[in-house]
Amino acid sequence: MEKRQLGKSGLEVSAIGFGCMGLSYAYADRPNKKDAIKVLHAAIERGYTFFDTAEAYGPYVNEEIVGEAVSSHRNSLVIATKFGFKNGSPGEVDSRPENIRAVCEASLKRLRTDRIDLFYQHRIDPSVPIEDVAGTVKDLILAGKVKHFGLSEAGIKNIRKAHKVQPVAALQSEYSLWWREPEDQILPLMEELGIGFVSFSPLGKGFLTGKIPSDTNFSKNDFRSMVPRFKKENLEVNQAFVDLLTKVAKEKNASPAQIALAWILAQKPWIVPIPGTTKIERLNENAGALDIQLAKEDLQKINLAASHLKAEGERYPEQFQKRIDRET
Repeated sequence: MEKRQLGKSGLEVSAIGFGCMGLSYAYADRPNKKDAIKVLHAAIERGYTFFDTAEAYGPYVNEEIVGEAVSSHRNSLVIATKFGFKNGSPGEVDSRPENIRAVCEASLKRLRTDRIDLFYQHRIDPSVPIEDVAGTVKDLILAGKVKHFGLSEAGIKNIRKAHKVQPVAALQSEYSLWWREPEDQILPLMEELGIGFVSFSPLGKGFLTGKIPSDTNFSKNDFRSMVPRFKKENLEVNQAFVDLLTKVAKEKNASPAQIALAWILAQKPWIVPIPGTTKIERLNENAGALDIQLAKEDLQKINLAASHLKAEGERYPEQFQKRIDRET
């Protein structure tokens, strides 16, 4: 698989990464540990080198699965994990320096490694100055326990402040054909500062694959059951995005998922999507997006058609929306 550089950080990763969250968290269809490790091993064999996890995905179990799966391949891989929640649970934020240091030590053990390649602040903690967060990660970098500093769902003001203390290698935020808000201010800032951009949910939490009909009833242990964008009436409207991708996919002899990923890859050379999956055939399908060349005319056609579409429904329930940093 071809590689990409995350901005000017020097951090080289596979052009498509692997989002590990769904192996143990958020979705109803979760594999057992043995099958999860099989999927990760298949990803490594396919050429994926960039694996994204977090203490909050479980909590803790996701890092343990990743740690066991990658241990024999560690030196050829880039492992990203995250800090920023209290007690490892995605509820109350906690980016106090002492918690960052404690999370780092615990994550190193679960990941069976001596360094974290990319350490993200999972969400901004309004009670802790971002300069203190960046300074703490800087100390961990100087100690050799962390290689690069990242932010997730951070706003412009905090990105700039953090970057002055410790260069930010990558910002991770949602980005896809049906969530393009980062294009307004975030992506221009990434280009200005030389920061890489990691796109999570590049397939719209599975919706852009075309495999989620509007009458889908998500189980209570599936995060999407709480997401306004996945309510039946909104899915019916949002189907227009899938129809667009399906039309282009037929022209390119590809799948809608591959077109969705190819579109992201075509935006900037320092953008890396991290789709997740629990199925080996899907990780191979996702990697196939790199074989699809969208010409300038193709992109213009997609963008023109998409400009007439509007995504219905918020991408998070209200309690999660509050955690997104929108300070400019």
